[in-house]
Amino acid sequence: MLGKNSSLRLPALLILLLSFPASAANWPEFRGPSGNGNVGTARLPLTWSETKHVRWKMALPGQGWSTPVAWDGQLWMTAAEDQGRVLLALCVGTDGKLQHRVKIFSVEEPGPINRVNSHASPSPVIEAGRVYVHFGTNGTACLDTANGRVIWSRRDVNLDHQEGPGSSPILFGKHLVFHCDGRDQQFITALDKATGKTAWQVKRSIDLTKVPGHARKAFSTPLIMKSGGMTILVSPAAQGCYAYDPRSGRELWHLRFKGFSAVPRPVASNGLVYVVTDFARPELWAVRADGRGDVTGSHVAWKAVQQMPSTASPAIAGGLIYTVTDKGGVACCLDAVTGKLQWRHRLGGNFCSSPITSADRIYFFDRQGATTVMQQGRQPQVLGVNRLDGGLMASPAVGGDALYLRTRTHLYRVERD
Repeated sequence: MLGKNSSLRLPALLILLLSFPASAANWPEFRGPSGNGNVGTARLPLTWSETKHVRWKMALPGQGWSTPVAWDGQLWMTAAEDQGRVLLALCVGTDGKLQHRVKIFSVEEPGPINRVNSHASPSPVIEAGRVYVHFGTNGTACLDTANGRVIWSRRDVNLDHQEGPGSSPILFGKHLVFHCDGRDQQFITALDKATGKTAWQVKRSIDLTKVPGHARKAFSTPLIMKSGGMTILVSPAAQGCYAYDPRSGRELWHLRFKGFSAVPRPVASNGLVYVVTDFARPELWAVRADGRGDVTGSHVAWKAVQQMPSTASPAIAGGLIYTVTDKGGVACCLDAVTGKLQWRHRLGGNFCSSPITSADRIYFFDRQGATTVMQQGRQPQVLGVNRLDGGLMASPAVGGDALYLRTRTHLYRVERD
């Protein structure tokens, strides 16, 4: 019982409850509820193999590198069949049973894809009762999670990806927001999540008329963050990065750099946002997020220019940033405030999947199926290397204390006994 002072205690109790995530079992978007791969207090396993700590393993139809998203006992992801001519939404229960296989779109002439891309690489985003799937120029749709019914779809937000889609959508308030940075046109758009109608659409403001078409495209995913008491949407693109008011699409600031085709999603902490600039020669820039207008000369706090990732997003925890290169698997740890290199350690292998952090560990997932677990901190310490059959192209998802790993062919639930 709350007792005679319950009327005084209830507001404080309500505030305390609201400060926690709606459900620790939910992983609603690419890189999780915080957008930075942090799993909070989840007690993930340290070791696993094909015969150890695998609760279940199921074969998936089609091919796709989208991250599974989790909500209330369901895992949703996308896949493509017939070399991209058939685009699917898949729902697997946390018991490992396929609940829904929904054909979303047919594509007569799928465009080309990069050799490490797929026709179903953008990750879905999910909330109570609804999941939103995105296939870049090939279409976007909203589904009812209870029965897999398509509520609305759009196929008229088009662009030339050149190498296939890669940017994942996010939810903010009433809007579904995603990037459209192709070789032919570059903009960001927000759809009304209830109807699919366009809420706002904004063309990138940096002039790219003298930039070759292939250098105008990008594949990153936007990030929502707080800056100076205001909520902003940080949006990396080709040749620059932007910040917008996510309610209206009004541009707040932009940052210029030379680079394109970058994939990593930014991360943010203590007023700084960390952005990867390029695919071929990636640099990591720390940017103060409270600027207005062109902030190129005024708000860059530091730059890291050696052995930065082209595809895997950075992770941030405990005042440190962790990265891993695509080729050779060189992991780096940087001080988040100063950018000073703390350590560099060669893991080996090749990487596309983005790392995740737990309370004191960081997990790196390579394309050959190995996961290297390291201790967080200013000295490199490998705790273990775990191997599964098939490569890890998709980034992981976490639900409760379970780790969901999507290989090229299967979905695994990895969990302590």
